[in-house]
Amino acid sequence: MQPMTRSVPSLTSLAHGGGCGCKLAPSVLQQLLADQPATAAFAQLLVGTETGDDAAVWQVSEDLCVIATTDFFMPIVDDPRDFGRIAAANALSDVYAMGGKPVMALAILGMPLDKLSVSVVREILQGGASICAEAGIPVAGGHSIDAPEPIYGLAVVGLCRPDEIRRNSGARAGDALILTKGIGVGVYSAALKKGALSDAGYAEMVASTTLLNRAGTALARKSAVHAITDVTGFGLLGHALEMARGSGATLNIDFERVPFLKESIALVESGYATGASGRNWASYGEEIVLPPNAPNWQRTILTDPQTSGGLLVACSSECAEAICTSTEAAGYPLARIIGSVSAGEPIIRVT
Repeated sequence: MQPMTRSVPSLTSLAHGGGCGCKLAPSVLQQLLADQPATAAFAQLLVGTETGDDAAVWQVSEDLCVIATTDFFMPIVDDPRDFGRIAAANALSDVYAMGGKPVMALAILGMPLDKLSVSVVREILQGGASICAEAGIPVAGGHSIDAPEPIYGLAVVGLCRPDEIRRNSGARAGDALILTKGIGVGVYSAALKKGALSDAGYAEMVASTTLLNRAGTALARKSAVHAITDVTGFGLLGHALEMARGSGATLNIDFERVPFLKESIALVESGYATGASGRNWASYGEEIVLPPNAPNWQRTILTDPQTSGGLLVACSSECAEAICTSTEAAGYPLARIIGSVSAGEPIIRVT
């Protein structure tokens, strides 16, 4: 990893939030979408807005689907190139989470050019392009505006076979739950802003957030895998709850089995957290059952907004160990079985 560089002024100082912590709270998003036209009437639209899934899916032929998504946010780090890389990996994740393969991206750019030099903005774009090159796709165009805060992301198009689409709503009672990356990116970002994140912690955060979720493409080809979603701004509990709601089932999470970034527990116990964590809990906390006397820091880290987080996978329990082991071997060292799916009301139960 190259040494971190900072723009002048620093990128994070120009934004009121950063990464997926910028997302609107789940409760606010539900209000905004409450009276929007239903999309289910379009027969070729296999995945729309109904279950809060990761991307839209349109079936164009008997054996081909197009996946479309967009994602952008404000800086989570001060290094321009790292910001571009993280934002691009995060945007590509939605296609992987549906089981697809990205084929093309368009850049979304908003920059305060009265505060940032052209060279800094160019580094952001170069960072994003480098991740797209790693994914084997071009950045084929885009749109840019002069904005009061720096914003960067991608609109991404992917392809997939209809039988390989994996929604967040396919979890079945008896399934095991696998998480492919560690939790704690939001905690790290909060510590980074206050100068409390070590160099090793920064390197770990960038390595995790720029690790492409391409495992989703391979996972979707396994019939034992029933549902996939990526864990981003709503935290592990929020995205697990979307899976529970869509699947009409209870998701059980064993806290001791959840993988965390190395410094995240110590940092959250010391009070480092983003405002999004509290907003997340306020939005969906009534549908979460925590252990009696669980300390507040556990709730905080389970609702911690993840930027370019891992995949949450529901698969047949008989195949879970093999799937987790193969995923770990494919380059996801923190992949773990973290719980199970059971029949019941759509809630999350943490033990």
